[in-house]
Amino acid sequence: MLLAVHNPPSWAQAADRRLPWDLSHTDATMTADATLDPGYTRTLITLSVGGFASQASVRLCDPMLPQLSAELGGSLGQVAQTVTAFSIAYALFQVVHGPMGDSFGKLSWMRYATVVAAIASAACMLAGSLLQLVALRFFAGAACAALIPLSLAWIGDSVPYQARQRVLALFMTGSTCGAVFGQVAGGVLADTIGWRLSFGFPAVVLAAVALVMILDARRAAGVRAAADAAGGAGMITKPLRPPLPSPAAIARQFGTVLAVPWARVVLIVVTLEGVLVFGAFAYVPSWLHMRYELPLWQSGLAAAGFGLGGLTFVMGSPWLIPRLGQRGLILGGGALFALGMLALGGRWWPAQAFFCAIAGMGFFMLHNTLQVFGTQMAPRNRGTAISAFVIGLFGGQSAGVALAAVIVETVGFESVQVGSALLLMALVVILAVLAERHDHAAD
Repeated sequence: MLLAVHNPPSWAQAADRRLPWDLSHTDATMTADATLDPGYTRTLITLSVGGFASQASVRLCDPMLPQLSAELGGSLGQVAQTVTAFSIAYALFQVVHGPMGDSFGKLSWMRYATVVAAIASAACMLAGSLLQLVALRFFAGAACAALIPLSLAWIGDSVPYQARQRVLALFMTGSTCGAVFGQVAGGVLADTIGWRLSFGFPAVVLAAVALVMILDARRAAGVRAAADAAGGAGMITKPLRPPLPSPAAIARQFGTVLAVPWARVVLIVVTLEGVLVFGAFAYVPSWLHMRYELPLWQSGLAAAGFGLGGLTFVMGSPWLIPRLGQRGLILGGGALFALGMLALGGRWWPAQAFFCAIAGMGFFMLHNTLQVFGTQMAPRNRGTAISAFVIGLFGGQSAGVALAAVIVETVGFESVQVGSALLLMALVVILAVLAERHDHAAD
């Protein structure tokens, strides 16, 4: 595909335009070669680093809860509010970020959110009480909530469907590494430099991402000004920003997404995925510790294998995606998750880490495919659609953890372990059938 002569395919266009190549083309005429544009790659790397910091922030407090309890006072359940406050804000503010990204531009809105996230993360270091830390974590979660969903929506806008799964897998490198880093490094940093300075790491990374995005936006403005001064056809002009969307307009945008039958299928599946996968996996470290007497650091490292399995998928995605296809990734992912979950249990933590890695690789194979489906649910309201996707995933996680807690307390974790594996296998079989019917209907 030839790039437009009068519109340079640089980071300048990528910073404020929906596509980093000629805007006169549609998804139907784009080719995967367009994603090789250096400016596009720069933006993708920047967003991936932002995803790293966002996911690291999600998991950072998990291993430092005992230290927070000792220094700030309160039980483990009370200091765990630093985790739940972040997650609740992350889910709630999807209602804001998706429509705002669609209205004001995804990269523009992410710039503002990243600045706020950096400030809120840095402010956590200054918290003088547990209540202050919980409040600051809420603000950090509300701001971080924009980064990954709007990045996914921007990729959906910018990459043709045929090449999208591979690009999404590459983007997942940052967020997956962030999840692993947060789980492992939160405890290490808290033990070495203290929990306060631990919050400085994501703050610095988020500040760097914000700075790069601001500089890119300013350079884009300079290119537009030079083009306007030169005059002529095909000039880059600053798009007019629409007015702030009203609550009714936001509700209509979500209603537009939910009106699409395939979107409802995807949202139901991703919600059930959150229930089955994270409802069970949230209790794996504690179960290994209590049932098999693994030290907490060993059970934590074993659980971190889940993220390493995701990295394995990312590294193998150039080979796996074209050979397995979406159907193979769905069914194979479900099978691997079930195998890893059913194999869990034992006193040797490296083996448990390996089983967690198998389960993690299976989950990321499935979830990556669902992300591709999510980016195509409502192309005209892609930011809102991805926000609905994330709400479903986080809502499913919360419901799954609560439901699993009741089952664990009454009949034991083993029932959750087997049930999640078997039910997810049933879910992926149904999804594979429905996806094939949807593809045939689209053809």
